Amino acid sequence: MADRMQPHQVQVHGLKGQQQQGPSASKVLAVLTMLPVGGGFLALAGITLVGTLIGLAVTTPLFILFSPVLFPAALAIGFAVTSFLASGALGLTGFSSLSWVGRYILEATRTMPESLDQAKRHMQDMAGYVGQKTKEVGQEIQRKAHEGK
Repeated sequence: MADRMQPHQVQVHGLKGQQQQGPSASKVLAVLTMLPVGGGFLALAGITLVGTLIGLAVTTPLFILFSPVLFPAALAIGFAVTSFLASGALGLTGFSSLSWVGRYILEATRTMPESLDQAKRHMQDMAGYVGQKTKEVGQEIQRKAHEGK
């Protein structure tokens, strides 16, 4: 018997002095206002559905009769739209590529004078070094030539 769960009692106390009220006047007014509007929209949706079904019933035989003409026309229009969109995408890609190349060239020309000055100094240093080495080698050859006599 000790294994059995003892039932628990839950007491709910209401607020004293307050009675439970119904919906407020503004909520009732909102429901009464929106009920005809919602019903009107529902009626319009039904009328649209019926009109669509009638239009489909009338045009289906026409679509079947003219399908040998309509299908190639729809295919051609689809290809034209696809090629137009592809053309636009490729044009946008080309424009962005040219824009990138232009920015790259502008950035390169801004830093080029510094690079040219650095390259000039390096070439001058190298020319001075080669000149000095040439002079030293020439003197060494002259010295060996005088020793050989």
